[in-house]
Amino acid sequence: MSAITHDVPHYAVNAKLIALITSGAVFFGVFLSGFVIDEPAPYDLYMAVLIPVWALFGLRISRGIAPLVTLLILFDIGGLIAMTQMGELYQTPFYLAVSFFLSFTAIFYASITEQRPDIYPLIFTAWVVAALVTATLGILGYFHAFPGAAMFTRYDRAMGAFQDPNVFGPFLALPAIYLLHRILAGRPRNLLLLTPPLLIIAMGVFLSFSRGAWGVLVVSSMLLTAALFLESNSGRFRLKIVVMAILAFAIVALVVIAVLQIPGMDEFFRSRARLEQSYDAGRLGRFARYGYGAMMALEHPLGIGALNFGRLFGEDTHDIWLKALLDYSWLGFAAFVGLVLWTLAAGFRILFRDRPWQPYLLCAYVVFVSHLGLGTIIDIDHWRHVYMLLGLIWGAIALEQRHQRTIARTARRGSTLLPAS
Repeated sequence: MSAITHDVPHYAVNAKLIALITSGAVFFGVFLSGFVIDEPAPYDLYMAVLIPVWALFGLRISRGIAPLVTLLILFDIGGLIAMTQMGELYQTPFYLAVSFFLSFTAIFYASITEQRPDIYPLIFTAWVVAALVTATLGILGYFHAFPGAAMFTRYDRAMGAFQDPNVFGPFLALPAIYLLHRILAGRPRNLLLLTPPLLIIAMGVFLSFSRGAWGVLVVSSMLLTAALFLESNSGRFRLKIVVMAILAFAIVALVVIAVLQIPGMDEFFRSRARLEQSYDAGRLGRFARYGYGAMMALEHPLGIGALNFGRLFGEDTHDIWLKALLDYSWLGFAAFVGLVLWTLAAGFRILFRDRPWQPYLLCAYVVFVSHLGLGTIIDIDHWRHVYMLLGLIWGAIALEQRHQRTIARTARRGSTLLPAS
């Protein structure tokens, strides 16, 4: 018996190798986003190399993501305009350089997901792995599980491999929502397989004692459950969604109740759960600063320069809309509002369309919406994962546009083949 062998073409081998290398590069970049103990973080240094290299070998800016590119650049230019109003620059040039860099990361994620929609699962998996590692560090640090573990906490709050619990908690939201989506919309066995990692991430969010992170996770979960319920016409599937949601939430609630039995935990939880903290009230409290900032924005249409508000009042604006006005001028504010509205409208328009990338769009969209709400009480303009969310949503928007163009071309080609009547 003779054996017939077929040599695989070199170009096929090379293409497969390149795909593996690029996939691994993206996976590692997303994974590094969960470790921001100091700045510049490893993620920043890595992406600062990866983006230019990718640009040299085929990073393409399509018409689909052109609005994202334009509005982000206008937003950052607004920051440069505001900087001209400063008598002394301090660290503002570096701050704005980071703003430009993060904008490029959003464009990068939008571009690669449009070119390779199959990379969505890889990105979400990498984010889940990063969340599990950093959440575990935060949990171990909170309970002082080993010598030096306190470095993963701040003010007796878990912060994982981050500088701030208020960033650590929201970072965990998308992985938690993705796992919840897999549980609700997947097979029943997913409840057993994915509940343990979901509990680890949810525990990380809880121990961050960040009211904003709690709100983001709760609101995102509610939006996801409602979206899954509404997008299906099957009564059986809707019943499954309800049952799985009740089971998932009950398991998380029971774990949280058990943790609250730890001595001192309940009292700290109650103090953090209050809507108004000591730093919110007072003559220069968070809410008072909103009023001062709004008056300053009316008097200074060119802005006052990034970080200058904190120097004047001792604390930053803690409001992304006000920050856009003061740190990025009226031009930056208009660009930011335009970007938010365009993202919400274009994303919602395709949110329930049956596409391979729809689950990833849905998860990113509901978490992004929740972060916008969080942005009204804290500055999120330099949160790396917010720009990742933007890129993931705009990648799906561009994919849908490309999909529609393909359908239109096919329809035109089919019409030309029809015999004339």
